[in-house]
Amino acid sequence: MRNVAVIGTGQTRYGRRRDVDLAEMVLEAVRSALKEANISRTEVGAVILGFPPDAFEGFNGQENWCAGVAAAINKPYMRINTGGSSGSTAFTVGYNHVASGLFDCVLVVCAHRVSDTPATQYLFNTIFDPIYERQFALNTISMWALAAQQHMANYGTTEEQMAQVSVSCHENALNNPYAHIRKKVTVDEVMKSKVLSWPLKLLDSCPRSDGASAVVLASGDKARSGSDNLAWICGFGSSSDGYFLGDREEICYRQHLAIAARAAYKMAKIENPKKEIQVAELANPFTIAELMAIEAVGFCKKGQSGKFIDEGIALLRGELPINPSGSTLCSNPIGVGALTRIVEAAMQVMGKCDRRQVANVETALAETSGGAIQFGTVAILGKEKRFH
Repeated sequence: MRNVAVIGTGQTRYGRRRDVDLAEMVLEAVRSALKEANISRTEVGAVILGFPPDAFEGFNGQENWCAGVAAAINKPYMRINTGGSSGSTAFTVGYNHVASGLFDCVLVVCAHRVSDTPATQYLFNTIFDPIYERQFALNTISMWALAAQQHMANYGTTEEQMAQVSVSCHENALNNPYAHIRKKVTVDEVMKSKVLSWPLKLLDSCPRSDGASAVVLASGDKARSGSDNLAWICGFGSSSDGYFLGDREEICYRQHLAIAARAAYKMAKIENPKKEIQVAELANPFTIAELMAIEAVGFCKKGQSGKFIDEGIALLRGELPINPSGSTLCSNPIGVGALTRIVEAAMQVMGKCDRRQVANVETALAETSGGAIQFGTVAILGKEKRFH
């Protein structure tokens, strides 16, 4: 396998309803990524598109419409969907395309106009098995609420600790010009916000956002001939859990994500992630998701993420800043967010995050999730190659 680097990134601004169509958002992200990579569309060997199910967009054939603007004409082109982790799954395919030697340069792009359909939450209300689980009113909100309840019961995690995650992410998002939600909140405001599914409240939860993001991946030789400002993919791991929540020993601990993290650390030769990683972008559609990810990727012991938050370790100027972008809690284009976590981690390594930049980043981690708390991916990006 060959070394692979991110040589260009692109994002649109995320918002409740963008005044551009889906193809225009794709074009905006692709143009930005190609410009940063300092390459032309003709140099892209293949294109991977990460899109959510057609029902979430409100129309069919999204990949057909976007082929031209995604630089895919006369090139291999495929669409990937794994729900909320579509972006990281598409990134995985792009990475493998380049690492295998099949292509020297691959473009990965994701886009989602959640505003095109008012039915997203109604669709989420039907994602669970109709015989055994749907009658319990399971959806994306209630499944994370059940995980939060179990985490509180098993480990003493408090609603206030989850509220602190919301406060930190919202404050960080004030520094992110791409973020959808940009406002300061307090613990008291989070605690008093509307309960959606106890213990999760409105300010514990993500918005519905339109937006797109893209990355250009290149082999080591191709990367060296372009910009010197690179983010090498040092490690990568992906793992899945089963579909039924009731079959799991604990729904508040993501064993599959821990497996993905260990694989990524082994590949990147990382032995102490808390000490060797300077910044992390973790998927957090709900505040409890960030706490669970902190544990699964090994930043603290199982059940200790609440204490991790209390000690201020995750703050922007803390020992290990988490989600300087505000993450999914402040911008949630469902089929895009996973790739955006990788984009933000790469930008931290490249030193291009402006006011949300963490000082002296050598190594960054991006974690993503999707499905029924089911799919997990961990990517390690760094200034230096860690293998080969």
